[in-house]
Amino acid sequence: MNDHPYSFGRNGAVSTVETRNRVLRNTYWLLALSMIPTVLGAWVGLTTGFSLFAATSPAMSMLAFFAIAFGFMFAIQKTKDSAAGVFVLLGFTFFMGLMLSRILSFVLGFSNGPSLIMLAFGGTGVIFASMATIATVSKRDFSGLGKWLFMGVIVLLLASVANVFLHLPALMLTVSVMAIVIFSAYMLFDVQRVVNGGETNYITATLAIYLDLYNVFVNLLALLGIFGGNRN
Repeated sequence: MNDHPYSFGRNGAVSTVETRNRVLRNTYWLLALSMIPTVLGAWVGLTTGFSLFAATSPAMSMLAFFAIAFGFMFAIQKTKDSAAGVFVLLGFTFFMGLMLSRILSFVLGFSNGPSLIMLAFGGTGVIFASMATIATVSKRDFSGLGKWLFMGVIVLLLASVANVFLHLPALMLTVSVMAIVIFSAYMLFDVQRVVNGGETNYITATLAIYLDLYNVFVNLLALLGIFGGNRN
């Protein structure tokens, strides 16, 4: 199921209990490690005023982002069985940190910007802890969610691209809410794949869960900035 070319760590084979525990442990360690280049990338982006293709159109910026991101993901898939995969993944998380700098700069423009960022970080952590706990202890099989969640991501991408041209605030809010729901459910799906032995590679498992966390954080922060931001 869900064996499309860019499954972002969502394919694999059934494994033994020992393998499952090792993959889950290594995934959590690498996930924690990936936060370091993400924070570093965000810091570099904020201090240098980084903005991908700032002088060109939003559409070109989006195309550039997808090209670079998909390039990294393809490289991670190719190197996932070697130590090089870890470094490629960390390079990807640094790039994603750079891309965070735009929304972080926007939120830091509010007088309560730092508190909003911490609230979004804490909220993302609570969501992940909840989904990971359910995935670990629940006897229910959530693998059937995969195809529906993937379809939801496709809808999100189409809506996001459309809003680059339409600039509809209501559509932006809808996309953010849907993204939080979909990627929260993906946390449940991805963690359970490791727990049940459906994912046997900790690098691609980390990639999948990292993308879930990243998307929940970004969209939660966007909503907090819109509804809770206080101008100086």
